[in-house]
Parts: sequence; structure tokens; C-alpha cells
Amino acid sequence: MYLVCGEALFDVFSEDEAGGPVSQVSFKAIAGGSPFNVAVGLRRLGMESALFGGLSTDYLGRRLHQVLLHEGVSTTYLVDFDAPTTLAMVAVGANGSPHYSFRGEGCADRQLSLEHLPSLGPEVCGLHFGSFSLVVQPIADTLLALAQRESGKRLISLDPNVRLNPQPDIELWRARIATLVQYADLIKVSDEDLSLLYPGQDPQSVIRSWLQHRCQLVFLTRGGQGATVFSQGHGSWSMPALAVEVADTVGAGDTFQAALLTWLGENEMDSAEGLHALTRDQISAMLDFAMRAAALTCSKTGPDLPYRQQLV
Repeated sequence: MYLVCGEALFDVFSEDEAGGPVSQVSFKAIAGGSPFNVAVGLRRLGMESALFGGLSTDYLGRRLHQVLLHEGVSTTYLVDFDAPTTLAMVAVGANGSPHYSFRGEGCADRQLSLEHLPSLGPEVCGLHFGSFSLVVQPIADTLLALAQRESGKRLISLDPNVRLNPQPDIELWRARIATLVQYADLIKVSDEDLSLLYPGQDPQSVIRSWLQHRCQLVFLTRGGQGATVFSQGHGSWSMPALAVEVADTVGAGDTFQAALLTWLGENEMDSAEGLHALTRDQISAMLDFAMRAAALTCSKTGPDLPYRQQLV
């Protein structure tokens, strides 16, 4: 089982039609949040997963809980809070890239504190961390403590997934990511994330500095330009993006992440030792699997992650 750590929320999309009344705004809300999506994505791809996070006792929080149960994600590590559910208002650009505006101050998904740190049994093979839960308090320090506690005991994966709306202090992001990369075995990062974190710096230099810690693999995603993998033992190489008619890219990075972890689980390489033993061909197969999964998500609106039978 993978334990995915962080926020659960609703992505809210405008559904206004041209010529409609200007006094009315129509919305469609879809359960999401990067960690939530990764947990669901893992289950759809056939892996056991659980979410460690805070859920609201309000109507939307109960719906998130229902979605997790419906998808088969374990709710054992969820903590209920009498606080609102975060909303992410999503505007989709012409190229399908999403732009977010968060309504999350004081919301349930931020409320995890050190007293909520769970005990983990041997069924948990790895933990995944990512997105704005890494930098908003008190959950940020809680997740850091969990990563520090479990690093070296279980596979640790990290996706910065930088979102400046909930936390605009880029120096805080930079400092926290610099700390977390010391505990991660596998990192997935987008070119957008790196340009925000380290503007003007060579992405390869940043990634190679990460590989000087315990990290074995870094996957750099570049949208329509494909992806590049950096391996501590095998160097770096790239794959082109698959040709797909893009509806939007919401959830594509989360799908990529879930697929990476799924490949490791299916091939019984879901440990730090397993990563170290991977051959170049195996890493390429892992990258190909993740890119095909992400392409399927891009062909649909919103974070509608694929099922295992769609990836043959």
C-alpha cells in the first residue's frame, strides 16, 4: 500500500455559455487536489492506496469521503475537522493548462498537526508527498516530520507541484523543497515548478544537485515537449510526448505520478533498494507507462484519471 499525504478539495470549473445571462455563473465541481488524485489514480491502476489528510465534516467533505470509499482508497488515515472544504477555482488556458485560485485559509485539509501522525504497519511500502500541503501550516510541519521519520524505512516520493495562490512566498517553497529532497527516493517535477522555484537556473543543474542526496530518480515533465528522466546510476534521457487531442491537462501530473508508483509496485521494485537495482531499460519502461497514462488524462476534462485496463 502507498500512503499519499496531503490535501483533498474540490476543483471548481466555470460552465458559462456564450450569450448567457451576465448575472448568472454556472459551475461544475470535481473532487480533486493533487494528493487526492494520486491516491485515486493508484487505485484505478490497481494499487492499494490510502490518503493521510484532513477532511471537513461539511457536505463537501462528506462527498470527498464518499468518493474515496467508492474508488477503494483506504480512509483509515483520514482525520475529520469542523472546518470548511477547500475550493480551487480553475480557469483553463488556450493550451489546456489550468490556472488555480484557492479558497482554503482555515480549511480542513490544512489542520493536521503533529498529534495526528499515524503509526504505520508493514503493509505501507511507500509514502508520497506533494503540492501546497508541503508549505501551509500546520500540515506542512506534520508532513515534514512524517517524511523525516519514514525516510530510509519506506519508499519516499515527492512532487513539489508548486501552487503560489495558497502560499505566495516562493522563498518558503524553496526552503521546504530543499529540505524534503534530502529524504526522497524518487522525485517528479514539472518544468513550470522548476522555473518558479529556481528562475534562470539550469534545470539539469538543480536536478543533479538533488541526486547528490538519497534520491535515485528524478522525472522532469515538460508538457507537450515530453519528459526527461535523470538517474543516479544511468544518466539522463528523454521521451517525446504522445500525440493526443488535449481537452485540458488537469490531473495529468498526478496521473504521471500514480503511474510511476504503480509500475514500481507491479514489478516489485517499490523500495529504495528496488530503485537502486533498476536497469536503464526498466526505467524507460516506467517512463513510457507514466507518459501513456498521463496522455489519457489529457484527453478528458478535469482530473479523470485512467484505469489499468486502458493501459495495455
